[in-house]
Amino acid sequence: MLRKFREKIGANSFLLLITIVLFIVMYIVGMIVFRNDNFGRLQVFLNLFISNAGLIVASVGMTMVLISGGIDISVGSVVAVTCMLLAWMMENKNIGAVPAIIIVLVLGIIYGLIQGLLIAYLKIQPFIVTLAGMFFCRGMTAVISSDMISIKNETFLELANAKIYLPFGGHVNKKGVMLYPYIYPSVIIALVVLVLIFFMLKYTKFGRSIYAVGGNEQSALLLGLNVRLTKLKVYVLNGFLATLAGFVFCLNTSGGFVEQAKGFEMEAIASSVIGGTLLTGGVGNVIGCLFGVLIKGTIETFITFKGTLSSWWTKIVIAALLCFFIILQSILASTKHKRRKASKI
Repeated sequence: MLRKFREKIGANSFLLLITIVLFIVMYIVGMIVFRNDNFGRLQVFLNLFISNAGLIVASVGMTMVLISGGIDISVGSVVAVTCMLLAWMMENKNIGAVPAIIIVLVLGIIYGLIQGLLIAYLKIQPFIVTLAGMFFCRGMTAVISSDMISIKNETFLELANAKIYLPFGGHVNKKGVMLYPYIYPSVIIALVVLVLIFFMLKYTKFGRSIYAVGGNEQSALLLGLNVRLTKLKVYVLNGFLATLAGFVFCLNTSGGFVEQAKGFEMEAIASSVIGGTLLTGGVGNVIGCLFGVLIKGTIETFITFKGTLSSWWTKIVIAALLCFFIILQSILASTKHKRRKASKI
């Protein structure tokens, strides 16, 4: 019965469905186990988006890169150097918040363009290019400043601390005051990016080209697609999204330091894979990566509510889930290959 259902909805949708169901089950378990700690309140759910807004943006870009058949392990370092640049420009050089944000986003596009040219036109392996990018950006973060820089710019802090209240889901506190749930602008930015990239991948020629190139580069060439230009565009857009993720991340931290966002790229890759994106390319969905991020956030919330567990358990559980989904992907791919082989006989 499970096999027939899987064949009916498709292997890719099946992986996405498993991710969504896993998140729902985990969250329901949390509501039951921590019912006395108000785990079921809407604000607790919204906090998953607030604390992981930067990761959502980075994971969306990572998903797009993985679909194209590439990879980017420099995302964490790009986020760190973006935060440091924003803090350095605003606090040390007295540059306004808006010009500083525009500058880092433009630098992100240039960074993505350089990576894209090396990968698409010089045919250097994406892992090597982005590994060099990781070292470069992390090194530049330390060169800009080896000390932590806290952002005190009023415009930036107003944006970072601006609460957007929802007109529903409120609760009365012990003092009899009605408290409504809220989100920050960082969440709005993350969700807008998610929606835009979702529609771009699904409904535009460029989006379909990304899937075609990642699925089979030779077939894409035979179809008349410009593979090199498609890859270049992917990395340029990813460079922009990586620095945008850094800006969103900085809205939460309001500062920059050298060790910031260490391992961020691995969390983005893990979220994408748990969301059903294949590391071999050609398959993926940004909706899946969103639920991958939410699963990671839910595990962190469990640990926070429990209070006695180490934060390292998040990485252990994510590692187990990553292995599970990679094995599941392998099984589904093997089954699909055998079915195709049998149909040709």
